[in-house]
Amino acid sequence: MSEHEHNHAEDGHTHDVSSLSGKKIFWVTLLNAVITITEIFGGILSGSLALLSDAVHNLSDTVAIALSYYAYKIAQKPKDAKKTYGYKRAEILSAFINSAVLLAISVVLIFEAFKRLTSPESINGTLMIIVALIGLVANFVSVYLLEKDSHDNLNIKSSYLHLLSDTVSSIGVLAGGIAIKIWGIVWIDPLITVLISLYISKETWQVTRKTVNILMQSSPSLDYEAIKKDIEDIDKVNNIHHVHSWMSNEKTIYFEAHIEMEDMLLSETELIYDNIEHYLKKHYGINHITLQAEVDKCDDKNIFSL
Repeated sequence: MSEHEHNHAEDGHTHDVSSLSGKKIFWVTLLNAVITITEIFGGILSGSLALLSDAVHNLSDTVAIALSYYAYKIAQKPKDAKKTYGYKRAEILSAFINSAVLLAISVVLIFEAFKRLTSPESINGTLMIIVALIGLVANFVSVYLLEKDSHDNLNIKSSYLHLLSDTVSSIGVLAGGIAIKIWGIVWIDPLITVLISLYISKETWQVTRKTVNILMQSSPSLDYEAIKKDIEDIDKVNNIHHVHSWMSNEKTIYFEAHIEMEDMLLSETELIYDNIEHYLKKHYGINHITLQAEVDKCDDKNIFSL
């Protein structure tokens, strides 16, 4: 019985965030720190819950972005005796924490907003507009800095969503400040807070769900019946069973299986291995493949047998 591993392009995410630099993270973090301090004071002085909610979001952004960069650096560490699969899941863990925290904050803000709707408070619309404008400009710059890196990386995407949500928040707060200034509609402040929180919850839920699936070693979306049929159509392959697949991050898919073959020389099985590996990589983008050859060894030959 032999085992063959295929590691070509296993680290399929090596260049995903190659443009992510410490300098870029520094400026994004600094911008968010400035926004947070400005909105906290502005929210207290103006009496605006929407500004305070935006300040809380920006505070979480500052922590989230720093955490994302730290996780990214950890993920680049080579495999060792303690982490034979490497450190790629550091980014998935970071993405989960970031999105889960943002969901929790959104729920708290919705409750606070409903309290404000039942007990409206006076708000300084002019100060609210000024602070919202500062936040909007700074958030636009931050979103621009991280937009490119967010496409192929869940960790960076979670931070990008933080920034995008705050950009939308700033627009909402600005519109609310204008409405309060012109028409004196103070209930629009908690209403904007609710709308912002619901929007953020919707955007972050997808990231949270995907990171949980990866952390729980859920199977990637593969057509297992097609895989079984195509592999069993290969000459001298009788059956594929004991299939397991999982992901270490959103890019790296692991696949292992028992391949029942006709009795043959070990050197002949290598040709079949190469054929199977080429097929799995070409059609499904599987990065890491472990195959175990056998000749009528397992009694249970179902594809997901133990």
